[in-house]
Amino acid sequence: MPGDSHSILIVDDDEDILTAGRLLLKREFGSVNCCNDPHSIPEQLATQRFDAILLDMNFSPGESSGEQGFYWLRRILELDPDAVVVMITAHGSMDLAVEAMKHGATDFVAKPWQNEKVVATLSAAVKLRRSRTETATLKRRNQALVSASGAGDQSIRGQSAEIREVLSVIKRTAPTDANILVMGENGTGKELAARLLHQQSQRADNVFMSVDLGSVSETVFESELFGHRKGAFTGAATDRVGRLEAANGGTLFLDEIGNIPLNLQAKLLTVLEQRAVTPVGRNEAVPIDIRVIAATNVPREQLADEARFRQDLLFRLNTVELTLPPLRARREDIPEIANYYADLYSQKYQKPMRDFSPEALSAMQSYAWPGNVRALRHAVERAVILAEGDSISELDLQLSAADAVKVAQGAQATDVDADDLNLERMEKRTIQAALKRHRYNISHAARELGLTRAALYRRMEKHDL
Repeated sequence: MPGDSHSILIVDDDEDILTAGRLLLKREFGSVNCCNDPHSIPEQLATQRFDAILLDMNFSPGESSGEQGFYWLRRILELDPDAVVVMITAHGSMDLAVEAMKHGATDFVAKPWQNEKVVATLSAAVKLRRSRTETATLKRRNQALVSASGAGDQSIRGQSAEIREVLSVIKRTAPTDANILVMGENGTGKELAARLLHQQSQRADNVFMSVDLGSVSETVFESELFGHRKGAFTGAATDRVGRLEAANGGTLFLDEIGNIPLNLQAKLLTVLEQRAVTPVGRNEAVPIDIRVIAATNVPREQLADEARFRQDLLFRLNTVELTLPPLRARREDIPEIANYYADLYSQKYQKPMRDFSPEALSAMQSYAWPGNVRALRHAVERAVILAEGDSISELDLQLSAADAVKVAQGAQATDVDADDLNLERMEKRTIQAALKRHRYNISHAARELGLTRAALYRRMEKHDL
């Protein structure tokens, strides 16, 4: 391996072996240290990292038991568990060499050695050391990524009854391995709920892998999720690990699950049922151990349409169904959420800490928030940047007048509905009330209404709910 900079340590009490080894190996490796006294090994390891160590089996005249070699092998591995040790043994001591390998040695060379054999053995040992180092580095990076993915404030904010119920469901289901289907409008915090489920689960020390299925095209779906082998298709220049295999041992979050085509739903279902994934271009399946949390903004009644979503896949995904309420359904939480983001963005942009004016708070609580918490966050971020007064004003928020009007009109409609005795409209209002009370859990709403699930779905379709 000329040109590479690697360090080799030779430990032997025979000066001829040390000299021959140094002359041979310095042409192949960057540095060769020689040691005729094994008691200096701890000092050598404390001052330098060696890519491979050549260690003699015996150090005393007439000694042939190999006990000294075993002792120093154990000491080396205690000092450096990733050390790569090649034993030096006499031709008549092959059994000892094999025993040494059982105790952690990587290989052995016999005296008198063949130069080509020694160079080849140490070259392989150096590659092994490099591989162990890279594996350890990758493990540390993965641990850092796992830590970073759960770092920061991941709380769902609010004290409303709706949010307390959401947090209660998360607390009860997180320690299990049950698959979860998180439902809710855009911006309600579905990924945040998934991360909380992961952080409170038994898999919290492993990876949380998020996949936005809405952004994965049908042509690369299998490659992205299942992986592929080199040469499996045009452009597959290297082997690739899919998202499902990369999430092994951890949690896989499938966002926008309602957007994938039926033919791909069938392939995903097969993987989840078999708990194994077959990369494109391979014949053998790779076992996986993952917990699946899926999310969608598609209404429950549309998911129940077999022409749009496979019901067997839905059954597989929603062992527990968690519905996140829209922001307009928990207006009492708006001041807390707004103040949190105001503090966050004031620090981020080094802006003065400002309170919201009473008019601004009233405007936020009267606003429709079509984008839910995400829209509120962006409005507060913009206001923190633009605000010039002592407090954040209603004008700083730049809320759409159209959405504020919608809320007012909705309030008026509610007042009118109270005196509306039209049976069709009363039925619609009753179904809406039941669905809202049970957070669109069809089974619970149907039970309270005294209907079957199928009958409730028919009425929901009738009233365009």
